[in-house]
Amino acid sequence: MLEEKTKKIIQQAYSEFLAAKTLKPRYSQKLMIAEIAKTLGNIQLDEKGHNTASPNIAVVEAGTGTGKTIAYLLSTLPIAQQLEKQVVLSTATVALQEQIIYKDLPELLRHSGLDFSFALAKGRGRYVCLSKLERILSESGQQATSLYPDEAISLSSSELGLYRDMMQKSVDGDWDGDRDSWRDALSSDEWQRVTTDHRQCTGRKCSNIRDCAFFNARNALENADCIVANHDLVLADLALGGGAILSAPEETIYILDEAHHLPEKTLNHFSVSMRLRSTIRWLGQSEAQWPAQLKALQDLSYFSQLAEPLERCFSNARSVLEQGLPVVRTLCEEVDIDRPSPKLRFQRGEVSAELEQIAEQAAQAFQKLHSVVDKMYREIDAIVNADSHLVARKDIEAMHAQLGAWVNRTQNAIALWESYRATGFNIEQPMARWVALFDSNSGDDFELVSSPVLASSILQKDLWERCCGAVLTSATIRALNSFDRFFMKSGLSENAHTCALSSPFDFQNNATLCIPKESVEANLVIQHTESLISLLPQIIDVSEGTLVLFASHTQMNQVYESLPTSLEKRVRCQGYESKQRIIEIHKRNIDRGEGSVIWGLASFAEGIDLPGEYCSHVIIAKLPFAVPDEPVEAAFSEWIEARGGNAFMEVAIPEVSVRLTQSCGRLLRTESDSGRVTILDKRLISKRYGQALLDALPPFRRQI
Repeated sequence: MLEEKTKKIIQQAYSEFLAAKTLKPRYSQKLMIAEIAKTLGNIQLDEKGHNTASPNIAVVEAGTGTGKTIAYLLSTLPIAQQLEKQVVLSTATVALQEQIIYKDLPELLRHSGLDFSFALAKGRGRYVCLSKLERILSESGQQATSLYPDEAISLSSSELGLYRDMMQKSVDGDWDGDRDSWRDALSSDEWQRVTTDHRQCTGRKCSNIRDCAFFNARNALENADCIVANHDLVLADLALGGGAILSAPEETIYILDEAHHLPEKTLNHFSVSMRLRSTIRWLGQSEAQWPAQLKALQDLSYFSQLAEPLERCFSNARSVLEQGLPVVRTLCEEVDIDRPSPKLRFQRGEVSAELEQIAEQAAQAFQKLHSVVDKMYREIDAIVNADSHLVARKDIEAMHAQLGAWVNRTQNAIALWESYRATGFNIEQPMARWVALFDSNSGDDFELVSSPVLASSILQKDLWERCCGAVLTSATIRALNSFDRFFMKSGLSENAHTCALSSPFDFQNNATLCIPKESVEANLVIQHTESLISLLPQIIDVSEGTLVLFASHTQMNQVYESLPTSLEKRVRCQGYESKQRIIEIHKRNIDRGEGSVIWGLASFAEGIDLPGEYCSHVIIAKLPFAVPDEPVEAAFSEWIEARGGNAFMEVAIPEVSVRLTQSCGRLLRTESDSGRVTILDKRLISKRYGQALLDALPPFRRQI
């Protein structure tokens, strides 16, 4: 049970915070604090400091305006300090992460009377590697490393100038090595050349360790009461066994905000992929370059002994992939390459017998290559860690980074081909497999991808069964007013504590949900698009802030191109400008007293904040059903059907419910906001599932 002393600390902190900010207590916020404190207060530790009770996990859906961040921080931090555990607060978006680290935590520390420390955690890939930067500059701009250090490319004068500027600002102390604090946006290629991963890093033995941005930032994490991270970093830490980047799960109470993203993030993190042509090219370049690279390490006889086996392994792996390339090309002949993101999905994840045979050979070839590369990596890693005064240290560190990249790449290749070598449908652990087609500079390329369909077993084993405690929260965790879908996808056990808190907003008096009688069922694609072209100019008030959300890129552009000139002048359409630029111009126009319309897709339906006059009308063109051929979603539906379920009712409709609720949530962002939501899809009232979707929406006043 929650100790009386800790209970009083939480109550006092809440009272002080409200008084300092001149805020009134919100019932839903008080209830959220109580529910979390009650759940985490039941944690019982053994002599090793591990939780002996069943995992203490609170799942809280809290509507917009609840004040979730303050609620979960006020309730969790005192309990974590009492238990001598660290809090890891993870978000799905950079925007929320920045709000918490720069606004919410400082305000709580200043106004609550609580005494705690906090730090921002980022992965190694967000920081510059000075050794790589030095290596690029020492080559005088002739060649530099790309995503994998063995793939040399030429640098332009502007790129070389960028890296010189980075080095100078690092030396002068004007830059902390964090990508996010660099003055300009950096492309993926520009950044990947100068960052690293745990395999390529020589750690404490690096000649630049004292000035290493990553290690300097990481040192600040060790003693922090609260670490602010993101879901990707939490998952990366779990993949390394837990405790490699962040505190070990057993020593951690996790707060997972925007928790509805966690299952999808997990699937993305544990998927594997390989581009065939790019890998063939890498193998050929590495095979050709290795003898020259070996000269830098001519005094290390161990590497000379492995030179011939390594070249042979490179050649064998390349030969197998060259045999597989026409097989994959033939399989993809019927794919419509004019579609956005063209791909071939293997139904039920089952590939052809011929591709399985290629996968068998490729897995064996990459296992042999990995064995040799891993031996070399371990040897050079031992050399680097044993002697910090090597004469050829720079060359050895460069080779250490290269071999580390090779280890990573061969491991990934093994995982991919192992997944493709036996692809019979597994109802316990279903997999999605597909080939994505790319038109690269070197000709068409084919990316083979394999992904688990369910994140449940991964999260259950690596997180829920190990963590000291956890709080999962979001404004949209439930689907159709039920937690079942989220529990199935996330692997949470039935004894996790759930709570659904309503928003404090007055939906009945401040907002209206409209479905015009002229609306058309959106599955009638041509008629629906024609109705949008006719209706939108009539219902959009060009003097106010409007957000129009589409579920189809094609339809969005068709309607936009048919707008009358008077309305088109007010519209900022996604795809023509960046999302950030669209929002900036929209707000500026509204501030000037002018109307403005944002014309966007799903990325504008979640995570953007347009309070007050910035958005007084949300228009939803059609129910946001997922694209039916998206590989993971399609494989998930096949799994549901294989278990005797109804994929449409168990998958498609719940997903629509969540997305529709998120879209409607763009309207009221503060208690004083008002406006209307218009949905231009008649299926909400003509189909049997429509009523269930309406019932799951906030209690707007309705005009149907």
